[in-house]
Amino acid sequence: MIRILLVLILLSTLFLSGCECVSGFGRDLQKFGSWIERNSS
Repeated sequence: MIRILLVLILLSTLFLSGCECVSGFGRDLQKFGSWIERNSS
């Protein structure tokens, strides 16, 4: 259940940010990863 929720959040974040290139995609993943780390601790 949690995994599905995280995937949906990731997809919606990428869709809303509208990343257009590979480097933009990498930055979005990095922001999302750091957000998860901050909220999990």
